[in-house]
Amino acid sequence: MSDMNDLIRKVVLTGIGLAALTKEKIEEVVKEVVEKGKLSEKEGKEFIDELLKKSEGAKEKVEGQIEKALQATLRKMNLVTRDEFSKLEKQLKQLKKDVKEGTTKK
Repeated sequence: MSDMNDLIRKVVLTGIGLAALTKEKIEEVVKEVVEKGKLSEKEGKEFIDELLKKSEGAKEKVEGQIEKALQATLRKMNLVTRDEFSKLEKQLKQLKKDVKEGTTKK
């Protein structure tokens, strides 16, 4: 693609915010660029595919970063996770059962 296409690509990627792009918004922006004669229809379709792939990748990266930050925050707050809570819940149920049956383990 030409330098103009690269410039358009950079403007779209930075101006809209890649992680927030929806398929509809990507198609809308590219359709507008095609209608203005800046891209051919074929280039427009290729551009849509490229943006969709990059958008998905950016969303996954942002989700991963949010997950890491959330886990770090939970650790700092010293809160139990759902898995830890479930494990403790199972242990408590087993302990109650053992006490009721008089078979506590030492």
